[in-house]
Amino acid sequence: MLAAGKPLSLDQLRELFTEDERPARQVMEHVMMLLESACENRGFELKKVASGYRLQIREEYAPWVGRLFEERPQRYSRALLETLALIAYRQPITRGEIEDIRGVTVSSNIIRTLLEREWVRVVGHRDVPGRPAMYATTKQFLDYFNLSGLDQLPPLSEVRDLEEIGREIEKNMQAEIEFESPKDDDTNEQTLH
Repeated sequence: MLAAGKPLSLDQLRELFTEDERPARQVMEHVMMLLESACENRGFELKKVASGYRLQIREEYAPWVGRLFEERPQRYSRALLETLALIAYRQPITRGEIEDIRGVTVSSNIIRTLLEREWVRVVGHRDVPGRPAMYATTKQFLDYFNLSGLDQLPPLSEVRDLEEIGREIEKNMQAEIEFESPKDDDTNEQTLH
């Protein structure tokens, strides 16, 4: 799972074994429970997200571990975060409906960014003149925010306004750690001293 760089489903993990060595699905589920328990009180955890399981640094250690990596989480505009929050809570939703709620036009760049990040996708078209695209979130959205399903989003009754939703999403984004390209060893040593 460390080498995969992305969540793996139980079926994907089982496929790593030859056919005659492949454990039953129930055995794999049990192993995942044991692994999750073994990770307790450690700096990393086994996390089940929408598309499978992944090993990750615990959130409370993210600020320190994040210093070991050059790449920083991208900052997104308030408009993008509000748009993403509306799609997450009101899906499927059209661009026009988002604009009606926000009271301003949604930039094509915002929609493009969300589509490129694979956080949203077109799930159909509204049966009205112009047949506008309807957007919904994806498994990648759930994975990025450490959710296994939309039911883990905070209830709207707990969220006062779109600004608060945006702050919550931004907080989750800042806690993310990119594990793609660590700095060279000399720089890492300087960071740790």
